[in-house]
Amino acid sequence: MSEKKPTSSNANGLPQSPADPIKPLVPPARVSGRTSASGEGRGSNDSSVIGLRPDDAEGKPISRPSPVSSPVPVGAGANRRGDTSRMGSLGSTGPVVPSADEVRQEVAKQGSNIDTIVGRMAIDNQLATPEEVQHCLELAKSVVQDGNEQSLAQLLVKNDYITRRQMSRLREMAQAEKSGQKIPGYKIIGKLGAGAMATVFKAKQLSLDRMVAIKVLPRKFTTNPQFIERFYAEGRAAAQLNHPNIVQAYDVGKAGDYHFFVMEYVEGSTVYDEITKIKRYTEEGAIEIGMHVAEALQHAHERGLVHRDVKPKNIMLTKIGIAKLADMGLARAMSDKEAAEAEQGKAFGTPYYISPEQIRGEMNITPAADIYSLGATLYHMVTGNVPFDGKNPSAVMHKHLKEALIAPDHVNPKLSAGLSEVIEMMMAKDARARYRSCKDVITDLKAVKAKQHPPLAHKDFGVGDMAHIAAAEAAVSIQDIPVNQASVEPAYKQWMVIALGALLLISVTFNIVLLTRAG
Repeated sequence: MSEKKPTSSNANGLPQSPADPIKPLVPPARVSGRTSASGEGRGSNDSSVIGLRPDDAEGKPISRPSPVSSPVPVGAGANRRGDTSRMGSLGSTGPVVPSADEVRQEVAKQGSNIDTIVGRMAIDNQLATPEEVQHCLELAKSVVQDGNEQSLAQLLVKNDYITRRQMSRLREMAQAEKSGQKIPGYKIIGKLGAGAMATVFKAKQLSLDRMVAIKVLPRKFTTNPQFIERFYAEGRAAAQLNHPNIVQAYDVGKAGDYHFFVMEYVEGSTVYDEITKIKRYTEEGAIEIGMHVAEALQHAHERGLVHRDVKPKNIMLTKIGIAKLADMGLARAMSDKEAAEAEQGKAFGTPYYISPEQIRGEMNITPAADIYSLGATLYHMVTGNVPFDGKNPSAVMHKHLKEALIAPDHVNPKLSAGLSEVIEMMMAKDARARYRSCKDVITDLKAVKAKQHPPLAHKDFGVGDMAHIAAAEAAVSIQDIPVNQASVEPAYKQWMVIALGALLLISVTFNIVLLTRAG
Protein backbone atom coordinates (compact mmCIF):
# COMPACT_ATOMS: atom_id res chain seq x y z
CA MET A 1 0.00 0.00 0.00
CA SER A 2 1.41 3.36 -1.00
CA GLU A 3 1.61 6.51 1.03
CA LYS A 4 -0.90 9.23 0.12
CA LYS A 5 -0.08 12.89 -0.17
CA PRO A 6 -2.54 15.77 -0.67
CA THR A 7 -2.71 17.67 -3.89
CA SER A 8 -5.10 20.29 -5.19
CA SER A 9 -8.06 19.11 -7.20
CA ASN A 10 -9.78 20.12 -10.40
CA ALA A 11 -13.45 20.32 -11.36
CA ASN A 12 -14.02 16.62 -10.87
CA GLY A 13 -11.90 16.20 -7.76
CA LEU A 14 -8.85 15.12 -9.74
CA PRO A 15 -5.28 16.41 -9.28
CA GLN A 16 -4.41 19.69 -10.89
CA SER A 17 -1.56 22.13 -11.01
CA PRO A 18 -1.33 25.12 -8.62
CA ALA A 19 -1.92 27.40 -11.60
CA ASP A 20 -5.47 26.08 -11.91
CA PRO A 21 -7.16 27.30 -8.70
CA ILE A 22 -10.45 26.03 -7.36
CA LYS A 23 -13.14 28.57 -6.67
CA PRO A 24 -15.77 27.21 -4.25
CA LEU A 25 -19.32 28.22 -5.04
CA VAL A 26 -22.12 28.27 -2.47
CA PRO A 27 -25.45 28.94 -4.17
CA PRO A 28 -28.20 31.07 -2.66
CA ALA A 29 -31.84 30.04 -2.83
CA ARG A 30 -34.04 29.79 -5.91
CA VAL A 31 -37.78 29.79 -6.51
CA SER A 32 -39.22 27.97 -9.49
CA GLY A 33 -38.53 27.91 -13.16
CA ARG A 34 -36.97 26.16 -16.06
CA THR A 35 -33.77 24.41 -16.91
CA SER A 36 -30.63 26.42 -16.20
CA ALA A 37 -27.39 26.46 -18.14
CA SER A 38 -25.77 24.61 -15.29
CA GLY A 39 -28.28 21.82 -15.62
CA GLU A 40 -29.82 22.58 -12.26
CA GLY A 41 -33.50 22.27 -11.64
CA ARG A 42 -35.63 25.28 -10.79
CA GLY A 43 -37.39 23.60 -7.92
CA SER A 44 -34.98 24.87 -5.27
CA ASN A 45 -34.51 28.46 -4.29
CA ASP A 46 -31.58 29.19 -6.58
CA SER A 47 -29.55 27.62 -9.30
CA SER A 48 -26.21 26.18 -8.39
CA VAL A 49 -23.02 26.21 -10.48
CA ILE A 50 -23.59 27.85 -13.84
CA GLY A 51 -22.02 24.90 -15.58
CA LEU A 52 -19.85 26.54 -18.25
CA ARG A 53 -16.61 26.02 -16.34
CA PRO A 54 -15.05 23.34 -14.11
CA ASP A 55 -16.06 23.67 -10.50
CA ASP A 56 -15.51 21.84 -7.23
CA ALA A 57 -18.24 22.70 -4.75
CA GLU A 58 -16.10 21.73 -1.80
CA GLY A 59 -12.72 22.86 -3.04
CA LYS A 60 -10.87 20.49 -0.70
CA PRO A 61 -7.56 18.80 -1.50
CA ILE A 62 -7.46 15.13 -2.34
CA SER A 63 -4.71 12.55 -2.07
CA ARG A 64 -3.07 10.22 -4.51
CA PRO A 65 -0.34 7.56 -4.38
CA SER A 66 3.13 9.02 -4.10
CA PRO A 67 5.52 8.01 -6.89
CA VAL A 68 8.48 8.35 -4.50
CA SER A 69 7.67 6.84 -1.15
CA SER A 70 6.03 3.57 -2.19
CA PRO A 71 8.10 0.40 -1.78
CA VAL A 72 9.05 -1.73 -4.78
CA PRO A 73 7.86 -5.34 -4.48
CA VAL A 74 10.72 -7.75 -3.84
CA GLY A 75 11.84 -9.45 -7.02
CA ALA A 76 9.68 -7.29 -9.22
CA GLY A 77 12.68 -5.27 -10.40
CA ALA A 78 10.46 -2.31 -11.37
CA ASN A 79 9.98 1.25 -10.24
CA ARG A 80 6.63 2.87 -9.54
CA ARG A 81 4.63 4.62 -12.28
CA GLY A 82 5.73 2.08 -14.87
CA ASP A 83 9.41 3.12 -14.90
CA THR A 84 11.23 -0.03 -16.03
CA SER A 85 14.56 1.61 -16.81
CA ARG A 86 16.39 -0.21 -14.02
CA MET A 87 15.21 -3.64 -15.04
CA GLY A 88 17.30 -3.82 -18.17
CA SER A 89 20.44 -2.46 -16.58
CA LEU A 90 20.28 -4.84 -13.64
CA GLY A 91 19.34 -7.81 -15.74
CA SER A 92 16.31 -8.62 -13.64
CA THR A 93 14.54 -11.87 -14.35
CA GLY A 94 11.36 -10.69 -12.62
CA PRO A 95 8.03 -10.19 -14.40
CA VAL A 96 7.76 -7.28 -16.84
CA VAL A 97 5.56 -4.47 -15.55
CA PRO A 98 2.72 -3.86 -18.06
CA SER A 99 2.47 -0.50 -19.75
CA ALA A 100 -0.46 1.81 -19.16
CA ASP A 101 -1.89 0.98 -22.61
CA GLU A 102 -1.67 -2.74 -21.91
CA VAL A 103 -3.49 -2.32 -18.61
CA ARG A 104 -6.20 -0.24 -20.31
CA GLN A 105 -6.68 -3.01 -22.87
CA GLU A 106 -6.86 -5.60 -20.10
CA VAL A 107 -9.45 -3.54 -18.24
CA ALA A 108 -11.52 -3.24 -21.40
CA LYS A 109 -11.44 -7.01 -21.89
CA GLN A 110 -12.13 -8.02 -18.32
CA GLY A 111 -14.24 -5.32 -16.67
CA SER A 112 -17.71 -3.99 -17.17
CA ASN A 113 -18.33 -0.86 -19.25
CA ILE A 114 -18.15 1.36 -16.16
CA ASP A 115 -15.08 -0.50 -14.86
CA THR A 116 -13.40 0.08 -18.21
CA ILE A 117 -13.93 3.82 -17.98
CA VAL A 118 -13.04 3.97 -14.26
CA GLY A 119 -9.81 2.04 -14.81
CA ARG A 120 -8.78 4.25 -17.71
CA MET A 121 -9.62 7.45 -15.86
CA ALA A 122 -7.75 6.30 -12.75
CA ILE A 123 -4.60 5.87 -14.82
CA ASP A 124 -5.07 8.95 -16.99
CA ASN A 125 -5.57 11.20 -13.97
CA GLN A 126 -2.69 9.56 -12.04
CA LEU A 127 -4.91 8.43 -9.19
CA ALA A 128 -3.58 4.90 -9.57
CA THR A 129 -0.58 3.42 -11.35
CA PRO A 130 -0.87 0.81 -14.12
CA GLU A 131 0.61 -1.73 -11.68
CA GLU A 132 -2.06 -0.99 -9.09
CA VAL A 133 -4.88 -1.33 -11.62
CA GLN A 134 -3.27 -4.56 -12.93
CA HIS A 135 -3.06 -5.86 -9.36
CA CYS A 136 -6.77 -5.21 -8.81
CA LEU A 137 -7.62 -6.92 -12.12
CA GLU A 138 -5.78 -10.03 -10.97
CA LEU A 139 -7.59 -9.86 -7.62
CA ALA A 140 -10.87 -9.55 -9.48
CA LYS A 141 -10.11 -12.79 -11.35
CA SER A 142 -9.30 -14.64 -8.16
CA VAL A 143 -12.38 -13.50 -6.25
CA VAL A 144 -14.58 -14.51 -9.19
CA GLN A 145 -13.14 -18.02 -8.93
CA ASP A 146 -13.98 -17.99 -5.24
CA GLY A 147 -17.56 -16.96 -6.02
CA ASN A 148 -17.15 -13.54 -4.42
CA GLU A 149 -17.23 -11.14 -7.37
CA GLN A 150 -16.03 -7.55 -6.81
CA SER A 151 -15.75 -4.71 -9.25
CA LEU A 152 -12.49 -3.02 -10.18
CA ALA A 153 -13.71 0.15 -8.46
CA GLN A 154 -14.36 -1.71 -5.20
CA LEU A 155 -10.94 -3.32 -5.25
CA LEU A 156 -9.12 -0.07 -5.95
CA VAL A 157 -10.74 1.42 -2.84
CA LYS A 158 -10.36 -1.72 -0.74
CA ASN A 159 -6.61 -1.80 -1.41
CA ASP A 160 -6.26 1.89 -0.58
CA TYR A 161 -5.08 2.80 -4.06
CA ILE A 162 -7.91 5.34 -4.39
CA THR A 163 -9.95 7.03 -1.67
CA ARG A 164 -13.71 6.61 -1.50
CA ARG A 165 -14.20 10.28 -2.32
CA GLN A 166 -12.00 10.02 -5.39
CA MET A 167 -13.79 6.88 -6.53
CA SER A 168 -17.17 8.52 -6.06
CA ARG A 169 -16.12 11.28 -8.42
CA LEU A 170 -14.58 8.84 -10.87
CA ARG A 171 -17.87 6.93 -10.97
CA GLU A 172 -19.76 10.16 -11.68
CA MET A 173 -17.36 10.98 -14.48
CA ALA A 174 -17.65 7.45 -15.84
CA GLN A 175 -21.44 7.59 -15.83
CA ALA A 176 -21.31 11.00 -17.47
CA GLU A 177 -18.97 9.77 -20.17
CA LYS A 178 -21.08 6.69 -20.73
CA SER A 179 -24.19 8.80 -21.40
CA GLY A 180 -22.24 11.42 -23.30
CA GLN A 181 -20.82 8.81 -25.65
CA LYS A 182 -24.30 8.44 -27.08
CA ILE A 183 -24.10 11.92 -28.65
CA PRO A 184 -22.42 11.49 -32.03
CA GLY A 185 -19.79 13.98 -33.12
CA TYR A 186 -18.65 14.87 -29.60
CA LYS A 187 -16.03 13.46 -27.26
CA ILE A 188 -16.88 13.91 -23.60
CA ILE A 189 -14.01 15.33 -21.54
CA GLY A 190 -15.68 15.49 -18.14
CA LYS A 191 -18.65 16.59 -16.13
CA LEU A 192 -19.04 20.29 -15.35
CA GLY A 193 -22.14 20.29 -13.22
CA ALA A 194 -25.39 18.51 -12.52
CA GLY A 195 -28.76 19.23 -11.01
CA ALA A 196 -32.26 17.89 -10.85
CA MET A 197 -33.08 19.07 -14.36
CA ALA A 198 -29.95 18.41 -16.42
CA THR A 199 -26.28 17.49 -16.47
CA VAL A 200 -23.63 19.57 -18.24
CA PHE A 201 -20.48 18.10 -19.76
CA LYS A 202 -17.33 19.61 -21.12
CA ALA A 203 -16.76 18.06 -24.54
CA LYS A 204 -14.86 18.41 -27.79
CA GLN A 205 -16.76 18.90 -31.02
CA LEU A 206 -14.82 16.58 -33.30
CA SER A 207 -15.78 18.16 -36.62
CA LEU A 208 -14.55 21.64 -35.63
CA ASP A 209 -11.97 20.60 -33.02
CA ARG A 210 -13.32 23.01 -30.39
CA MET A 211 -14.37 22.75 -26.77
CA VAL A 212 -18.09 23.04 -26.03
CA ALA A 213 -20.49 22.60 -23.14
CA ILE A 214 -23.27 20.04 -23.60
CA LYS A 215 -26.38 20.05 -21.46
CA VAL A 216 -28.15 16.67 -21.37
CA LEU A 217 -31.69 16.18 -20.12
CA PRO A 218 -31.88 13.20 -17.71
CA ARG A 219 -33.63 10.14 -19.09
CA LYS A 220 -36.25 10.30 -16.34
CA PHE A 221 -37.63 13.45 -18.00
CA THR A 222 -37.64 12.12 -21.56
CA THR A 223 -41.24 10.96 -21.20
CA ASN A 224 -42.44 14.33 -19.88
CA PRO A 225 -43.53 16.55 -22.80
CA GLN A 226 -43.49 19.67 -20.62
CA PHE A 227 -39.85 19.26 -19.60
CA ILE A 228 -38.82 18.43 -23.16
CA GLU A 229 -40.60 21.50 -24.52
CA ARG A 230 -38.94 23.76 -21.94
CA PHE A 231 -35.56 22.25 -22.77
CA TYR A 232 -35.95 22.98 -26.48
CA ALA A 233 -37.45 26.41 -25.76
CA GLU A 234 -34.20 27.38 -24.03
CA GLY A 235 -32.23 26.25 -27.07
CA ARG A 236 -34.48 28.16 -29.45
CA ALA A 237 -34.28 31.32 -27.35
CA ALA A 238 -30.48 31.17 -27.15
CA ALA A 239 -30.22 30.47 -30.90
CA GLN A 240 -31.91 33.80 -31.69
CA LEU A 241 -29.11 35.72 -30.01
CA ASN A 242 -25.67 36.37 -31.45
CA HIS A 243 -23.70 38.81 -29.34
CA PRO A 244 -20.18 38.85 -27.85
CA ASN A 245 -21.63 39.31 -24.36
CA ILE A 246 -23.98 36.30 -24.57
CA VAL A 247 -23.02 32.62 -24.28
CA GLN A 248 -23.64 31.26 -27.76
CA ALA A 249 -25.90 28.34 -28.61
CA TYR A 250 -24.56 25.87 -31.20
CA ASP A 251 -26.99 22.98 -31.47
CA VAL A 252 -29.96 21.27 -29.89
CA GLY A 253 -31.26 17.83 -30.69
CA LYS A 254 -31.82 14.24 -29.72
CA ALA A 255 -29.52 11.21 -29.86
CA GLY A 256 -31.20 7.95 -28.89
CA ASP A 257 -33.01 8.59 -25.63
CA TYR A 258 -30.97 11.68 -24.83
CA HIS A 259 -31.98 15.29 -25.52
CA PHE A 260 -28.97 17.58 -25.65
CA PHE A 261 -28.15 21.26 -26.02
CA VAL A 262 -24.66 22.30 -27.20
CA MET A 263 -23.37 25.74 -26.25
CA GLU A 264 -20.22 27.80 -26.06
CA TYR A 265 -17.72 26.68 -23.43
CA VAL A 266 -16.54 29.65 -21.38
CA GLU A 267 -13.29 29.08 -19.54
CA GLY A 268 -13.26 31.38 -16.55
CA SER A 269 -15.40 32.16 -13.54
CA THR A 270 -18.69 33.85 -12.68
CA VAL A 271 -19.40 37.19 -11.06
CA TYR A 272 -20.66 35.23 -8.06
CA ASP A 273 -17.29 33.49 -7.75
CA GLU A 274 -15.54 36.84 -7.73
CA ILE A 275 -17.87 38.29 -5.10
CA THR A 276 -17.20 35.23 -2.94
CA LYS A 277 -13.46 35.73 -3.37
CA ILE A 278 -13.04 39.53 -3.14
CA LYS A 279 -16.18 40.47 -1.15
CA ARG A 280 -17.07 43.43 -3.37
CA TYR A 281 -16.11 44.91 -6.71
CA THR A 282 -14.48 48.27 -7.26
CA GLU A 283 -16.82 50.86 -8.76
CA GLU A 284 -14.87 50.83 -12.04
CA GLY A 285 -14.98 47.03 -12.31
CA ALA A 286 -18.70 46.86 -11.57
CA ILE A 287 -19.50 49.58 -14.13
CA GLU A 288 -17.54 47.74 -16.84
CA ILE A 289 -19.37 44.45 -16.25
CA GLY A 290 -22.68 46.28 -15.89
CA MET A 291 -22.25 47.85 -19.32
CA HIS A 292 -21.37 44.46 -20.87
CA VAL A 293 -24.50 42.84 -19.45
CA ALA A 294 -26.68 45.82 -20.38
CA GLU A 295 -25.41 45.49 -23.97
CA ALA A 296 -26.35 41.79 -23.94
CA LEU A 297 -29.81 42.52 -22.54
CA GLN A 298 -30.42 45.30 -25.05
CA HIS A 299 -29.62 42.79 -27.81
CA ALA A 300 -32.11 40.29 -26.36
CA HIS A 301 -34.81 42.91 -25.78
CA GLU A 302 -34.53 44.19 -29.36
CA ARG A 303 -35.29 40.63 -30.47
CA GLY A 304 -38.34 40.38 -28.23
CA LEU A 305 -36.85 38.29 -25.42
CA VAL A 306 -36.84 38.97 -21.69
CA HIS A 307 -34.19 37.01 -19.77
CA ARG A 308 -35.99 36.98 -16.38
CA ASP A 309 -33.04 35.56 -14.42
CA VAL A 310 -30.18 38.07 -14.45
CA LYS A 311 -27.92 37.44 -11.44
CA PRO A 312 -24.22 37.07 -10.55
CA LYS A 313 -24.15 33.32 -11.24
CA ASN A 314 -25.49 33.81 -14.74
CA ILE A 315 -22.74 36.26 -15.71
CA MET A 316 -19.66 34.41 -16.93
CA LEU A 317 -16.26 36.11 -17.01
CA THR A 318 -13.64 35.07 -19.53
CA LYS A 319 -9.95 35.09 -18.66
CA ILE A 320 -9.58 38.45 -20.40
CA GLY A 321 -12.43 40.03 -18.46
CA ILE A 322 -15.28 39.86 -20.98
CA ALA A 323 -18.69 39.37 -19.30
CA LYS A 324 -21.10 36.93 -20.97
CA LEU A 325 -24.73 36.52 -20.02
CA ALA A 326 -25.73 32.86 -19.71
CA ASP A 327 -28.74 30.65 -18.97
CA MET A 328 -31.77 31.33 -21.14
CA GLY A 329 -33.77 28.77 -19.19
CA LEU A 330 -36.33 31.34 -18.03
CA ALA A 331 -36.24 33.54 -21.14
CA ARG A 332 -39.63 34.31 -22.64
CA ALA A 333 -40.72 36.04 -25.80
CA MET A 334 -42.71 39.17 -25.02
CA SER A 335 -45.07 38.21 -27.82
CA ASP A 336 -45.77 34.74 -26.37
CA LYS A 337 -49.23 35.38 -24.93
CA GLU A 338 -49.93 31.69 -24.43
CA ALA A 339 -46.89 31.23 -22.16
CA ALA A 340 -47.68 34.49 -20.37
CA GLU A 341 -51.21 33.33 -19.57
CA ALA A 342 -49.98 29.89 -18.46
CA GLU A 343 -47.42 31.43 -16.09
CA GLN A 344 -49.63 34.22 -14.78
CA GLY A 345 -49.75 34.28 -10.98
CA LYS A 346 -46.49 32.32 -10.62
CA ALA A 347 -43.13 33.75 -9.57
CA PHE A 348 -40.31 32.77 -11.92
CA GLY A 349 -36.85 33.98 -11.00
CA THR A 350 -34.27 34.06 -8.21
CA PRO A 351 -35.48 35.64 -4.92
CA TYR A 352 -32.42 37.82 -4.27
CA TYR A 353 -32.63 39.50 -7.70
CA ILE A 354 -36.25 39.09 -8.84
CA SER A 355 -38.34 42.12 -9.82
CA PRO A 356 -41.57 43.02 -7.98
CA GLU A 357 -43.72 42.37 -11.09
CA GLN A 358 -42.25 38.86 -11.44
CA ILE A 359 -43.05 38.19 -7.78
CA ARG A 360 -46.65 39.22 -8.37
CA GLY A 361 -46.80 36.89 -11.36
CA GLU A 362 -47.90 39.63 -13.72
CA MET A 363 -48.67 38.52 -17.24
CA ASN A 364 -46.89 41.40 -18.95
CA ILE A 365 -43.20 41.07 -18.03
CA THR A 366 -41.16 43.69 -19.88
CA PRO A 367 -37.45 44.56 -20.21
CA ALA A 368 -37.89 46.63 -17.04
CA ALA A 369 -37.78 43.35 -15.09
CA ASP A 370 -34.28 42.62 -16.42
CA ILE A 371 -33.19 46.16 -15.61
CA TYR A 372 -34.31 45.65 -12.00
CA SER A 373 -32.42 42.35 -11.74
CA LEU A 374 -29.28 43.88 -13.23
CA GLY A 375 -29.60 46.69 -10.70
CA ALA A 376 -29.86 44.13 -7.87
CA THR A 377 -26.79 42.36 -9.28
CA LEU A 378 -24.81 45.62 -9.38
CA TYR A 379 -25.94 46.34 -5.81
CA HIS A 380 -24.53 42.98 -4.69
CA MET A 381 -21.31 43.60 -6.63
CA VAL A 382 -20.51 47.03 -5.11
CA THR A 383 -21.77 46.48 -1.56
CA GLY A 384 -20.99 42.80 -1.00
CA ASN A 385 -24.59 42.30 0.17
CA VAL A 386 -27.78 41.35 -1.62
CA PRO A 387 -30.32 44.21 -1.67
CA PHE A 388 -32.79 42.34 0.53
CA ASP A 389 -32.18 39.34 2.76
CA GLY A 390 -34.46 37.17 4.86
CA LYS A 391 -34.87 33.84 6.57
CA ASN A 392 -36.60 32.30 3.54
CA PRO A 393 -37.44 33.13 -0.09
CA SER A 394 -40.90 34.44 0.81
CA ALA A 395 -39.43 36.92 3.29
CA VAL A 396 -36.90 38.14 0.73
CA MET A 397 -39.56 38.60 -1.96
CA HIS A 398 -41.84 40.43 0.46
CA LYS A 399 -39.05 42.95 1.03
CA HIS A 400 -38.63 43.43 -2.72
CA LEU A 401 -42.30 44.40 -2.79
CA LYS A 402 -42.62 46.52 0.35
CA GLU A 403 -39.33 47.51 1.96
CA ALA A 404 -37.43 50.65 0.98
CA LEU A 405 -34.00 50.07 -0.53
CA ILE A 406 -30.99 51.18 1.51
CA ALA A 407 -28.94 53.37 -0.83
CA PRO A 408 -25.79 51.56 -2.00
CA ASP A 409 -23.53 54.46 -0.99
CA HIS A 410 -24.91 54.20 2.55
CA VAL A 411 -23.72 50.59 2.68
CA ASN A 412 -20.41 51.32 0.94
CA PRO A 413 -19.39 54.95 1.61
CA LYS A 414 -16.59 54.69 -0.97
CA LEU A 415 -19.22 54.46 -3.69
CA SER A 416 -19.98 57.57 -5.74
CA ALA A 417 -23.38 59.21 -5.43
CA GLY A 418 -23.75 58.89 -9.21
CA LEU A 419 -23.56 55.09 -9.32
CA SER A 420 -25.79 54.88 -6.27
CA GLU A 421 -28.42 56.96 -8.09
CA VAL A 422 -28.19 54.71 -11.16
CA ILE A 423 -28.72 51.55 -9.11
CA GLU A 424 -31.59 53.10 -7.17
CA MET A 425 -33.34 54.09 -10.41
CA MET A 426 -32.81 50.60 -11.84
CA MET A 427 -34.39 49.12 -8.71
CA ALA A 428 -37.43 51.38 -8.48
CA LYS A 429 -40.36 49.26 -7.31
CA ASP A 430 -42.63 50.82 -9.93
CA ALA A 431 -41.44 49.62 -13.34
CA ARG A 432 -42.51 52.96 -14.86
CA ALA A 433 -39.98 54.78 -12.68
CA ARG A 434 -37.04 52.73 -13.98
CA TYR A 435 -34.96 53.33 -17.08
CA ARG A 436 -36.95 52.93 -20.28
CA SER A 437 -34.28 50.73 -21.87
CA CYS A 438 -30.84 49.27 -21.32
CA LYS A 439 -29.51 51.92 -23.71
CA ASP A 440 -30.45 54.52 -21.11
CA VAL A 441 -28.72 52.45 -18.43
CA ILE A 442 -25.55 52.39 -20.53
CA THR A 443 -25.76 56.17 -21.05
CA ASP A 444 -25.77 56.81 -17.31
CA LEU A 445 -23.10 54.19 -16.56
CA LYS A 446 -20.81 55.80 -19.12
CA ALA A 447 -21.37 59.19 -17.49
CA VAL A 448 -20.52 57.82 -14.03
CA LYS A 449 -17.44 56.11 -15.47
CA ALA A 450 -16.34 59.52 -16.80
CA LYS A 451 -16.80 61.00 -13.28
CA GLN A 452 -19.89 62.95 -14.39
CA HIS A 453 -23.40 63.08 -12.98
CA PRO A 454 -25.76 60.53 -14.58
CA PRO A 455 -28.04 62.63 -16.83
CA LEU A 456 -31.09 60.37 -16.52
CA ALA A 457 -31.03 59.00 -12.96
CA HIS A 458 -33.40 60.90 -10.66
CA LYS A 459 -34.05 63.38 -13.48
CA ASP A 460 -37.16 64.76 -11.72
CA PHE A 461 -35.05 66.30 -8.95
CA GLY A 462 -31.39 65.92 -9.69
CA VAL A 463 -28.24 67.91 -9.02
CA GLY A 464 -29.00 70.28 -11.92
CA ASP A 465 -32.38 71.13 -10.42
CA MET A 466 -30.78 71.98 -7.08
CA ALA A 467 -28.33 74.32 -8.83
CA HIS A 468 -31.18 76.13 -10.59
CA ILE A 469 -33.04 76.59 -7.31
CA ALA A 470 -29.93 77.99 -5.59
CA ALA A 471 -29.33 80.44 -8.45
CA ALA A 472 -32.96 81.63 -8.39
CA GLU A 473 -32.81 82.24 -4.65
CA ALA A 474 -29.61 84.28 -5.00
CA ALA A 475 -31.20 86.49 -7.70
CA VAL A 476 -34.14 87.62 -5.51
CA SER A 477 -33.49 90.93 -3.56
CA ILE A 478 -34.83 91.68 -0.12
CA GLN A 479 -37.14 94.40 -1.51
CA ASP A 480 -38.78 91.79 -3.72
CA ILE A 481 -39.74 89.63 -0.78
CA PRO A 482 -43.46 90.10 -0.04
CA VAL A 483 -44.49 91.21 3.45
CA ASN A 484 -47.32 89.66 5.37
CA GLN A 485 -49.49 92.71 6.22
CA ALA A 486 -51.60 90.73 8.62
CA SER A 487 -48.61 90.23 10.86
CA VAL A 488 -47.38 93.92 10.58
CA GLU A 489 -50.66 95.77 11.42
CA PRO A 490 -51.06 94.74 15.08
CA ALA A 491 -47.49 95.77 15.90
CA TYR A 492 -48.03 99.24 14.28
CA LYS A 493 -51.19 99.90 16.35
CA GLN A 494 -49.48 98.92 19.55
CA TRP A 495 -46.71 101.51 19.09
CA MET A 496 -49.27 104.29 18.26
CA VAL A 497 -51.11 103.67 21.53
CA ILE A 498 -47.87 103.83 23.51
CA ALA A 499 -46.85 107.10 21.80
CA LEU A 500 -50.21 108.79 22.43
CA GLY A 501 -50.18 107.73 26.06
CA ALA A 502 -46.73 109.22 26.54
CA LEU A 503 -47.79 112.55 24.97
CA LEU A 504 -50.87 112.68 27.18
CA LEU A 505 -48.75 112.13 30.27
CA ILE A 506 -46.31 114.86 29.27
CA SER A 507 -49.18 117.31 28.61
CA VAL A 508 -50.82 116.68 31.97
CA THR A 509 -47.51 117.06 33.78
CA PHE A 510 -46.74 120.35 32.00
CA ASN A 511 -50.14 121.81 32.83
CA ILE A 512 -49.78 120.94 36.51
CA VAL A 513 -46.41 122.70 36.63
CA LEU A 514 -47.90 125.86 35.05
CA LEU A 515 -50.82 125.99 37.51
CA THR A 516 -48.47 125.61 40.44
CA ARG A 517 -46.30 128.59 39.40
CA ALA A 518 -49.38 130.83 38.72
CA GLY A 519 -50.75 130.20 42.20
